[in-house]
Amino acid sequence: MRPEPVAPVDAIRDAVRRALAEDIGTGDITTESVVPPEARLRAAFVYREPAIVAGLPVVAEVFAQLGAPGIVRELVADGGRVAAGEAAAVVEGAARPILTGERTAVNFLQRLSGVAMITRQAVEAVAGFPVRILDTRKTTPTLRALEKYAVAVGGGDNHRFGLFDGILIKDNHIAGAGGVAEAVRRAKARRPAGLPVQVEVETLDELAAAIAAGANAVLLDNMTPADVRQAVALARGRVRLEASGGITLATVAAYAASGVDDVSLGALTHSAPSIDIGLDVRQWT
Repeated sequence: MRPEPVAPVDAIRDAVRRALAEDIGTGDITTESVVPPEARLRAAFVYREPAIVAGLPVVAEVFAQLGAPGIVRELVADGGRVAAGEAAAVVEGAARPILTGERTAVNFLQRLSGVAMITRQAVEAVAGFPVRILDTRKTTPTLRALEKYAVAVGGGDNHRFGLFDGILIKDNHIAGAGGVAEAVRRAKARRPAGLPVQVEVETLDELAAAIAAGANAVLLDNMTPADVRQAVALARGRVRLEASGGITLATVAAYAASGVDDVSLGALTHSAPSIDIGLDVRQWT
């Protein structure tokens, strides 16, 4: 059973701080000019289209940093599915911080819900196959922790977080080392104890070389499903195989059917659509 996704608290706090500073600058002059300090309101975060909810801890942090903690009430938790017109959360309290934080909160919610939604679609497309759906490092700079959290919320699995927690030998590394075998040998000699070595290959000959050199895992880059099926037959379970490169929601099931262990899609983060969400005011007091 997959572990429950854990919201990256420190990364959320830092991302919200930077986003609010970017948006507010020296002050929200419109709200401060128009809305009385004593005004209060109740509003709902309404999804205009079907989606998977992701990002409510970020929404709560937005208002907490604006001096209004505890004003968000979840109706659908992260990972839950909502229909068009359904609210995922309501916010009630002082009007000024709600209006000031509205756009920042919605921006995070629509972005992370989009990542979760496309991930869930990929996971559902390969249902029935013993394969994991993985993300990549093709993320929005400085928002990687949040986007990888959204992938997990959508039912996917996280690949390495960065350059520091996993070895993945790519084509330029191979060229610099003079070949697949030498690149794997060098990585195994210098890796931190117990860290697996994964190498990216583009041909079956390179796959054979990676296996012979003792790689723990191999990424099959830009191969067709038929090519991947041949790679699975050649590997015979000796290494973990991951298919990657140009895979879409339309083709992911064909790759899963090849017998590969993992399928990674950069599209989960670099091409996820933002979900249409609005903060609809229900009552002014």
